[in-house]
Amino acid sequence: MISGLMQYEFLQNAFLTGMIIGVIAPLLGVFIVVRRLSLIADALSHVTLAGIAASLLLEKKFLFFSGLNPLYMGMAFSVGGSLFIEKLRTVYKHYQELAIPIILSGGIGLGVIFISLADGFNTDLFSYLFGSVSAVSRTDLWTILVISLLVIALVVMLYKELFLLSFDEEYARATGIAAKTLHFIFIIMVALVIAASMRIVGILLVSSLMTLPVAASIRFAKGFKQTIFFSILFGEISVLGGLFLSYYLDLAPGGTIVLIAVLILVLAIWFKKRASARSI
Repeated sequence: MISGLMQYEFLQNAFLTGMIIGVIAPLLGVFIVVRRLSLIADALSHVTLAGIAASLLLEKKFLFFSGLNPLYMGMAFSVGGSLFIEKLRTVYKHYQELAIPIILSGGIGLGVIFISLADGFNTDLFSYLFGSVSAVSRTDLWTILVISLLVIALVVMLYKELFLLSFDEEYARATGIAAKTLHFIFIIMVALVIAASMRIVGILLVSSLMTLPVAASIRFAKGFKQTIFFSILFGEISVLGGLFLSYYLDLAPGGTIVLIAVLILVLAIWFKKRASARSI
């Protein structure tokens, strides 16, 4: 694969995109897990699927949309879904968790309708569902790079506020933090990262990359910053290892990445149990 990276642009795009996704997905995943919002990634990924299906439908039915990158409409739907989640959280103040399954169900329904109108699945849609190394273009790479820089900058600038909001929302509000605005910014970031990650991991598996490395890091980390560090480390190992194995074994990159993340989690649990047994 090293020689291929020197020769083929699509491998360079996939490798660089994977490295970026391996950082920003677990980075936001830490805040998602701590805030007990793990299902939000699944909900927004299904909304993104609806956007991708809508884009491919328009491309098939109308010549005007033939040059439209489905990534952009996927992002638009994902951001729209995040806004609806926020709206529903205000409607169901005492049952805010209802917002996530409502949006998830709506995303699946829209996706199925758009797919049926397009007369079923095609190769492009499958590449978005399960990830594809060859599908990552240079335009996708630059788009994902811009999103990642924006997300990292916002996390660095708002780290203290996000930290407080994640662990104690009531105290954060009491200290004067604009919790509603901050949560709005956070959920928009999650939507953009999910849409950006789908090229490599696939829409149906992107939530795994945001949660599995975090679940593994929790077994080792002794603090919040350590959790972020180990999450990014495990995320990078999963993505890069998955890309290498999928290239040599001719496997779907998304599934390979997720399986490596699962293996890391199992090993983390095993090592932690073994270390606990020794200390007794």
